[in-house]
Amino acid sequence: MGKTMRIALVSDFFCPNAGGVETHIYFLAQCLLKSGHEVIVITHGYGSRKGIRYLDNGLKVYYLPFAVIYNGCTLTSILGDMPIYRWIYARERTEIVHGHSTFSSMAHVAMFHGWQLGLRTVFTDHSLFGFADASSIFMNLLAMQYSLAQLNKAICVSYTSKENTVLRSRLDPHKVSTIPNAIQTQLFLPDPDHIHCRFYNNPTTIVYLGRLVYRKGADLLCDVIPRICARYPQVHFVIGGDGEKRVEIEQMLERADLQLRVRMLGMLPHDQVRSVLVQGQVRGYGRSIEYGRNKKK
Repeated sequence: MGKTMRIALVSDFFCPNAGGVETHIYFLAQCLLKSGHEVIVITHGYGSRKGIRYLDNGLKVYYLPFAVIYNGCTLTSILGDMPIYRWIYARERTEIVHGHSTFSSMAHVAMFHGWQLGLRTVFTDHSLFGFADASSIFMNLLAMQYSLAQLNKAICVSYTSKENTVLRSRLDPHKVSTIPNAIQTQLFLPDPDHIHCRFYNNPTTIVYLGRLVYRKGADLLCDVIPRICARYPQVHFVIGGDGEKRVEIEQMLERADLQLRVRMLGMLPHDQVRSVLVQGQVRGYGRSIEYGRNKKK
């Protein structure tokens, strides 16, 4: 084994909240601990969960008492937050600061202070973002281009994500690595009995799981589902997830009279995800890139 590293994983999104970034950080920390490295996680408090807590395998988590203002993100101050980050880095003798998620203000501030203190900084971008809407313009100009200016390394979860991140942040492509999300496909093989029982011996079921929001491309379902159903009468859909676009999808189903061919499940607990995925032969995971859609227009 090589040199033991002291790593701080920082994000607004972590346990007990549930989501892709939260799960990624937790299992990344567990794998790094098993490899012999010393790892801590820095996030904001959740309700009464504040201070220092320990999770499995001795994973140390700092739940900082920051105010959450929107969608799980905190109201941070570069100057005001510096003492607490400096204290944590000094106490833990941190060598690498690893921020997660473009929308995490804690990640950007933590990496900035890490760079000021001479620490190595790494950033993982988990999602695709557009270029035309107001939130994307603000995020790309302020957070990405300025926050990542002194970054040592960036990691993306797909090659499309790498291209998107390089264009938004103007990073040197040689600084950006791609580590695709891993999945054990054997765990999600279609269950024929489940499919025939639920969908009247229908041979083709398409399953979509994800947040029904614009950023995840959920609005595209309103265009795709009627076309597929009109062309292939044997196809049925299962849609799991909730969000602002759910109303639009339900209205589309009423207009096209597709309620019997599309089943809306709403928000799903994590332990039910596999049982839904195995009901279909085709799975959809939405992503929306504004510049790609503009090109099509």
